[in-house]
Amino acid sequence: MCGIVGAIADRNVLPILLEGLQRLEYRGYDSAGVAVRDAKGGLKRFRALGKVAVLKELVDQSDVTGDLGIAHTRWATHGAPAERNAHPHMSGVKVAVVHNGIIENHNELRDRLTGHGYVFTSETDTEVIAHLMADKLEAGKSLLAAVVDVAAELEGAYALAASSPEDHDRIVVTREGSPLVIGLGEGENFIASDVMALLSVTRRFIFLEEGDVAEVRRDGVTIYNAAGEEVTREIKESALSNANIDKGPYAHYMLKEIYEQPGVISETLEGRIHKGRLLEASFGHETTALLDKTKHVQIVACGTSYHAGLVAKYWLEEVGVGCSVEVASEYRYRKVVVPEGSLLITISQSGETADTLAALRDSCSKGYIGSLTVCNVPESSLVRESDVCFMTRAGTEIGVASTKAFTTQLVALRLLMIALARRKGLTPEEEETMVNELHSLPRQVEVVLELADKIQIMAEDFSDKHNALFLGRGAFYPVAMEGALKLKEISYIHAEAYPAGELKHGPLALVDETMPVVCALPDDPLLEKVLSNLQEVRARGGELFLFSDHKVNIGLDRYQSLTLADIYPGTAPIVYSIPLQLLAYHVALLKGTDVDQPRNLAKSVTVE
Repeated sequence: MCGIVGAIADRNVLPILLEGLQRLEYRGYDSAGVAVRDAKGGLKRFRALGKVAVLKELVDQSDVTGDLGIAHTRWATHGAPAERNAHPHMSGVKVAVVHNGIIENHNELRDRLTGHGYVFTSETDTEVIAHLMADKLEAGKSLLAAVVDVAAELEGAYALAASSPEDHDRIVVTREGSPLVIGLGEGENFIASDVMALLSVTRRFIFLEEGDVAEVRRDGVTIYNAAGEEVTREIKESALSNANIDKGPYAHYMLKEIYEQPGVISETLEGRIHKGRLLEASFGHETTALLDKTKHVQIVACGTSYHAGLVAKYWLEEVGVGCSVEVASEYRYRKVVVPEGSLLITISQSGETADTLAALRDSCSKGYIGSLTVCNVPESSLVRESDVCFMTRAGTEIGVASTKAFTTQLVALRLLMIALARRKGLTPEEEETMVNELHSLPRQVEVVLELADKIQIMAEDFSDKHNALFLGRGAFYPVAMEGALKLKEISYIHAEAYPAGELKHGPLALVDETMPVVCALPDDPLLEKVLSNLQEVRARGGELFLFSDHKVNIGLDRYQSLTLADIYPGTAPIVYSIPLQLLAYHVALLKGTDVDQPRNLAKSVTVE
């Protein structure tokens, strides 16, 4: 979603701010801006619609430098994408503010401020904060006191940073419901909504907690908790690498991340399986006691992570563990009946997904035995607030359309299923089979990636299409859902997924010669039923695009099929996800869309 960067130093901070914004581009945005204290001690602001490169060009054309500044990339919520709505927002020359999140009572505050004579130049909720700040400063408050007072009036989720020429040696920040970190340097300090923004200047970070307010100076940082008490927060060393944000030889981050999957799957398995056994202790010392009490699993997630949860539901129920899966944005607003002995599992790539976080925070009052998160970002809110965390080790994922995060989530969930299956009577021989399937998984993915050229040719038949159907049975229905999501995310082709058995209950009416139908055909007990469904598609002129292993005798005419190598049944949903990712990528290339930053979408959804 939106991104925040700030810096205070004894050098020109504009290059740091602009580089930080560029490092946050993967989150998605429509405008960018920066405000610095210039040589005369005043605030100088630059804002631009579009890419950070446009903003950088504006800055480069000026001779402005500054030793203190705040910057922002905006994804439109209140107010259309426009320069007037871009951050930072200012109230006259008194204060500049950048803000992530949603201020729910902004209309009420706007009416009050308008009555006091403040003039609004944007449609954003953020400008309300700027004018509130100016009002406090005008009354003689310090910048720190003004932020504390303003935060008390705000309803909603926010992370914000403020600077003022009247209190010129500090940036003041606060957060409630949106992430914010402080980066520590030598004689200089930084702020950001994401550690990725600051990896070029520091690896030492403080992660602010809910309600924290911090005063960031050159010589140090002072933090106050929600009760106004000065507190010390732990300093953490980030393990993230700059190499994670380099595309290398690949044309797009998404393609790079697709090809990284054999490696990151191996990383996710590293130290967790050995000689045909799951090493449960590798999950963490609290995990065993929590799983011993687990009688039922409730999975809550959004988007791609939700699809991973749906696959896990099939796996868990196969071994006798009851499982429910729900979209977080629905779950958090529903009256929930929690079965006895239920473990809450949240799944998120970023660990900052607003609805999933809200579900976790609300779970404390619902009677769960505990919480476990499957997550890719070790410094994230979900990881810090869950009882147990299972890191997926996918590395930084920059492409908006998730690929390696999805497959590593599935690997993590498969391992979790094995751990719970032990408690349902899984024999050592059965466990060894499952573990060996996982051990073979990276090589099987490598073999699928060798089909990329053939999938590129297959994609040519999609370039003029406007709709597509994806079909699947069993655990391959959520795989079909994920394939459809990938195609519509980056190619803008309308795509829907259905259980293959549902064709005659409505979707078959859509099938004609212009409707491509994509289906995975694993060699499993439902194969013959799926083949029967596909015959119905062929009889109505639909063109089939099929993925199968070499054991399958399809017995159809007029279809395109790619034959995969032998695939083990337990891990087949993971393997069959790869060609669907490649298909979406190559279709998007042919259509000329922005693969890594598709329109209207953001990488991390940190507001509702």
